[in-house]
Amino acid sequence: MQINNKEIELDVEGYLVHPEDWNKEIALELAKSENITLTEDYWTIFYFMRNYYNEHGVAPDVRHTTKQMAIDFDLDKKSAKAKLFNLFPYGYVKQACKISGMKRPRGWSTG
Repeated sequence: MQINNKEIELDVEGYLVHPEDWNKEIALELAKSENITLTEDYWTIFYFMRNYYNEHGVAPDVRHTTKQMAIDFDLDKKSAKAKLFNLFPYGYVKQACKISGMKRPRGWSTG
């Protein structure tokens, strides 16, 4: 994928090979490939995911993300999870992790 005259390396499933390459322009392109139009709610989630990744070196699992969403969006846990899957109808790993610039998580549940 080419962004601002820079080649961004994706794996065969469309995830970033180098998560440190992630930026807003890349997120917009990845979202386009998933037919998602990004709103402020998406950015709130992505920035949490990026901060978690930078601190822990791995993508947050869905429990961590929905826990933070409950705080950020003033929701109960069940409503936060419903909102997450409404925003990413094809799944947390398939869409949220991809668009937020994570490598594809291996070996853990998406929900």
